[in-house]
Amino acid sequence: MIYQVVFSREAEEDLVRMFDFAFERELNSPTGNLEIPTRAIEAIRQGCKFLAVSPFSCRKGDNSPFVRELIVPFGATGYVVLFEIKTASRVHIGAIRHQRESDYH
Repeated sequence: MIYQVVFSREAEEDLVRMFDFAFERELNSPTGNLEIPTRAIEAIRQGCKFLAVSPFSCRKGDNSPFVRELIVPFGATGYVVLFEIKTASRVHIGAIRHQRESDYH
């Protein structure tokens, strides 16, 4: 079974927010690497491709067996992708956060 993976508007906004944050951090760093923000977003997008083939292998993110979290490692930390398996063929990504953020918004 192959699932269609769909990003919500909020999840797309999260990607922009994370790119902007990483870009600013790298601009203000004495050894800034402006490739890092692009690599981070690409790591998240690549990680989300995994959901097309095996979304149930991710940890549960709620009391529902259909709400789950995907961990995307990146550097010393990484990202957490909150998603819901909506149908037998569709996964909906609701939010993305950095692992050091306090919670989903």
